[in-house]
Amino acid sequence: MKIRTALVLALFVTSSALAQSPSPARSFFSRILHPFGRSSHKAPKYHDSRLRGLLLELEVPGGAVRLSEVRQLHVKARLVNLGAYPVSLDFPTSQRIDIQLLNANGQVLNRWSENRAFGEEQGTLLVNPHEQILYDETIATRELQPAKVYTVEVFYPKYPELRARQKFMTAP
Repeated sequence: MKIRTALVLALFVTSSALAQSPSPARSFFSRILHPFGRSSHKAPKYHDSRLRGLLLELEVPGGAVRLSEVRQLHVKARLVNLGAYPVSLDFPTSQRIDIQLLNANGQVLNRWSENRAFGEEQGTLLVNPHEQILYDETIATRELQPAKVYTVEVFYPKYPELRARQKFMTAP
């Protein structure tokens, strides 16, 4: 009886500690059953066969954004190669990604690339299997209004299928 109580108590303490961890992508039981497994994300099926295995993820701050305190919205984009083969992406300029803020109707309010200058140099990005490319950028919130829902969209201009969207809300 004491062993069973100790096991239940240990399981409770472990599960409550894991519930407070900052990465809720995998559940406690998923971690026990597959301790070395990656997240449960799967790459979408693209029409362009060169993009197979790639997954573009987007992260914006959680909770309502206070426009009185925030002038720039912090955006993190991550391109991950979940496939078994390297993927090569070619670019005509030094621009890789673009970020835009959309209102509820889908109209573009602000575009990240408008304030930037990109060189005419061609480039290639090689993403090896299980490798990730991180983009940590900010975009101005000057066009946003309080108590409304907006969408952040990150995409590769040369590869329109590589696109990720996430909604967020501004505080009243």
